[in-house]
Amino acid sequence: MSSPSAKIGSYFHVHLVSDSTGETLNALAKAAAARFEGILPIEHIYVLIRSEKQLERALVEIESFPGIVLHTMVDMELRTTLEARCRELDMPAIGVLDPLVVAFSRHLGAAVSKRVGAQHNLDNEYFERIEALNYAIAHDDGAAADRVKNADVVLVGVSRTSKTPTCIYLAHRGIKAANIPLVPGRGLPEELDDMNIPLVVGLIASPERLISIRKNRLLTLNDDRPSSYTDTEAVRQEIIAARRLFERKGWPVIDVTRRSIEETSATIISLLNEKRTGRLGGI
Repeated sequence: MSSPSAKIGSYFHVHLVSDSTGETLNALAKAAAARFEGILPIEHIYVLIRSEKQLERALVEIESFPGIVLHTMVDMELRTTLEARCRELDMPAIGVLDPLVVAFSRHLGAAVSKRVGAQHNLDNEYFERIEALNYAIAHDDGAAADRVKNADVVLVGVSRTSKTPTCIYLAHRGIKAANIPLVPGRGLPEELDDMNIPLVVGLIASPERLISIRKNRLLTLNDDRPSSYTDTEAVRQEIIAARRLFERKGWPVIDVTRRSIEETSATIISLLNEKRTGRLGGI
């Protein structure tokens, strides 16, 4: 009989669906995943899901990358739709706060609030996070690249260097982060040379890590076609070209091979602070 680890593999997909900022889900998912050695979650985060259209976009990606679905949906219609679709896909959909909410309700003898994001105070910091999350979503994977001059930070890197989850994490800190992929044969938007952007950061990783993650992604898509996407020499050349570009542009570079999202984000926040105070010299 094979072990659970052998069945799951080194990576697995976890989908975090929230009608608010997703902070609660993100913390719970990390705490649960940390209990399993040698198994790393590939997080897909969907925040501010408050309409059928937004939920449907999330469900398209959920179907493409089977895994575990965690949610904190308050709206019963959206929750019912999410859980029904997950049952059709034979995927677990877990309302992570349900046991606690039920226990509190029984103990207190009080009705449960239906207000979305009720755990957040509506202060300036909260609205800044919401604005930053909206920005990260609207400027993900090169979208609206002609308007990145309004970003606090722009992340540039080859495929699977954790650009999107890093932007979402930074948004939780109120930082407006956009990300642009480096695609062989495709140029970068001229707006990246705009001196009004406080910071542009290049992300790289080792060929071995990128190939491992990319192969896992292709497996989830049932795509076994030969491709330069996972070819060792092609990936190596991608990284070399990225390094040369970052050096030519004078952008600081972060190697994410052995860094968590939190560690990468902490470095970016430090660089951003140094840039804003005129002390950034490079890393």
